[in-house]
Amino acid sequence: MKHLTEKMKEYLRKMKLTAGFKKDLKSFKNLTGINNPRFPVLEQNNFPQLYDKTSDTDFDAHYIYHPAWAARILSKVKPKLHIDISSKLYFSTLVSAFVPVDFYDYRPANIKNLSNLNSKQGNLLSLPFKDNSVESISCMHTVEHIGLGRYGDPLDPEGDLKAIKELKRVTAKGGTLLLVTPVGKPRLMYNAHRIYSYEQIISYFDGFELKEFSLLTDNVYKEGILIEADKDLVSQQNYGCGCFWFVKK
Repeated sequence: MKHLTEKMKEYLRKMKLTAGFKKDLKSFKNLTGINNPRFPVLEQNNFPQLYDKTSDTDFDAHYIYHPAWAARILSKVKPKLHIDISSKLYFSTLVSAFVPVDFYDYRPANIKNLSNLNSKQGNLLSLPFKDNSVESISCMHTVEHIGLGRYGDPLDPEGDLKAIKELKRVTAKGGTLLLVTPVGKPRLMYNAHRIYSYEQIISYFDGFELKEFSLLTDNVYKEGILIEADKDLVSQQNYGCGCFWFVKK
């Protein structure tokens, strides 16, 4: 009954928004005229967008803040070449305007004609780099998915640990590794992702120094990103986002 009530609420909301669209359309026609020579208002070209009249611009906090965090670190590090493994494409495409980037993904991205950006196929469980060879590498909001089959990869309960092992292997001594992953109360949410405790991530990266830890809490829309966050906050989160800047010892 509750489900039906929610569906009815959404139906009524859509009806109200549709009525608002029709009212605006009528007013717009009165302002421009149906036979406006520049852009005639033709019914067959109507393309109603009903959900964009909001007081604030909506955004996915995890995927807005963490690439911005990583870009700011690269602006400090200034690597000659940065390697990104399967992070959001927005990050590589934008950062490549200032830093040469090679982007690798299990499902390669068909991106062309952007200077300083190369898009290649790569398997996070078998990276095409020699030991201790990569000066700057990122893998953001990715390892938590490995081995769950969500993206067509082989099922493997230890896939994330194998991926982390590869990232550690290829990072050069003194090199930067940027890792972003869900944090909070540790659990597996098959087949979406894993959520890690702060202590788990730190233990997986033995041989690395944590240079910075920043956090997006469950209250991120009010707090924004917490730079140099208190690690004790992690255990209080349901679905936080941990941003780890590691340097290989």
